[in-house]
Amino acid sequence: MRRIAILTAGGDTPALNATIHGAVVRANALKIEVFGIIKGFSGVLNPKVPHVLLNPLFSTIPELNPCIGGTILGASRTYLKDNDETALHEVADRLNSLGVDGLICIGGDGTINGMQPLSQYFPTALAPKTIDNDLGLNYPEESTEWLRETDPASGKPLYRKLPGRPDLNLEEIINYATPGYATAVYVAAASGVQRIRTTAESHRRIAIIEVMGRDSGYIALGSAYGQPDIILIPEVPVNIERLEHRVRELYEMQKHVVMVVGEGVVDESGQSLGDISKSTDPSGNIKFSGAAETIKDRLVKAMGNEYFTGKRRNESADSAIFTRKLGHTQRGGRPILFDRYYASQLGGKAVDLLVEGTNNCIATLQWTESRGFFLDSIPANKLRDQWGVIHPRLMHKSLYDEHRFQPSKLGIEFLLPIFTNAIGPEDMEEVRIQQFNPGNLLRRYQSVNVDIQKRIRYL
Repeated sequence: MRRIAILTAGGDTPALNATIHGAVVRANALKIEVFGIIKGFSGVLNPKVPHVLLNPLFSTIPELNPCIGGTILGASRTYLKDNDETALHEVADRLNSLGVDGLICIGGDGTINGMQPLSQYFPTALAPKTIDNDLGLNYPEESTEWLRETDPASGKPLYRKLPGRPDLNLEEIINYATPGYATAVYVAAASGVQRIRTTAESHRRIAIIEVMGRDSGYIALGSAYGQPDIILIPEVPVNIERLEHRVRELYEMQKHVVMVVGEGVVDESGQSLGDISKSTDPSGNIKFSGAAETIKDRLVKAMGNEYFTGKRRNESADSAIFTRKLGHTQRGGRPILFDRYYASQLGGKAVDLLVEGTNNCIATLQWTESRGFFLDSIPANKLRDQWGVIHPRLMHKSLYDEHRFQPSKLGIEFLLPIFTNAIGPEDMEEVRIQQFNPGNLLRRYQSVNVDIQKRIRYL
C-alpha cells in the first residue's frame, strides 16, 4: 500500500486532529503517503476532490497539531447513500485516479453508515470519534436487539430498541470509550456544573444544565464528576412527580439544586422532551433543543409560585428555576490527555487495518481490569442490525441508579478507568501559559484554514 486517504465526517470533536496525526505518524513509519480529503464525504463527491498531502517526504506537516481541537481537514454531514450506485462508482473512480489504495473515515454512527456502501467498491476502515460515546455495543449480540416498525404518518421505517440483558460486564463492551468523550465530560463537569453551582447556591435557585449526547446518556453520567444533585439520562424516562419530590427534598435541605439533563430525555409516555423544534440535521436526526426548558416548565407548574414566595425564597417559580445549555463548548477546544493519546493510537490502528488487507473494519478501544485499555478491531458488519443499519449505542441502564438520580456502583466502575488519569500536567500548564498570554491582546487569531488552503490540491 503506497497511498491512503483520510477524511473526517459528522460533527467536530476535540480529538479529530489527534486521530489524523496518529494515522499520519503510523503511515510515515510505513512509508505510505496520506492524502487528507477536505470536508468529509462532500470532498469525494466533488469532482475536483480537494485534498492535502499530509506527509510530504514522509514528514508530518506542521499545521497538524494533535493538541488543537477540531479538524484541519474540515467536516460535513454529507453522506453517501447505499442506493446511489452512480455516485459510489464515481467516488471510487476518483480515489483510484488519485492513486489511493485505501480510505480511513474518522467519525461516528452516521459516518460508518455512510462508509458501508463505499466499502463494496473501495477498501475502507473507520477510526471512531464522537463526544456522545455512542459508537459500539454494550455486548456482542446487542446489534440484533432492534425492532423495525413503520411510521404511519411518513411511511418511513422506525427502529425501537428491545429490552436486552439486564446486567452488564464492562469487559464485554465493544469500543469502551470514543475520542472526544473525555474532553466533553471535562467541559460539562468542570466548566459547566461546578461553575453554575455557585450561582444557584448563592441565589437559592434551581439550575437545570442541558448537556449533549442525543439519545445516549454518557455525557450526563460523566457529569457526576461535577457533583450535580440530580442526573437525568435519555435511557430512563422522567417521572415528573418523583423528580419534583426529590427537588423539594434537596431544596429544603440545601436551599438550591443543580440538575444535569441529557438532551434526549423522554417522559414516561416515551415522548421526547427535547425535540420541540422538530427540525433535522443533514443526517435526518432531530435537532434536540429545549429539554432543560421543558423540564423547567413542568417543575414550575408542579411546584407553583407559593412554594417559593411563601418563605421569601424567590419572586416566583419561574425566576427560581433557570436553565443553561452548554451546547457546542463540549465539542471544541484542546483535547485532554486521554483523548489525545487514544485518538492517536486509534488513527494508527486504522492504518494498520488497511495495510493488513482488512476492509470495512472499525478500530476499537477495549478495556479489561487485567490489561487496562488496549486496541482491537471489529468488522463493521457486526454492528449492523438485521436490516443493515448501525444504531447509536445507548447507555446501559445498569450504569444508572434511577432512584437516586446518580451513577450506579457499576456506573462509577465504568467511569473510573477513563477519568482517573484523564488529564495530564501539560493540560494545566497549557492553561497557565496560554489563557492569559499577553500576546493574545496584540495579535488576532490565526486560523489554520489559511495555511491549509495554500496546500490544497485538486484532481
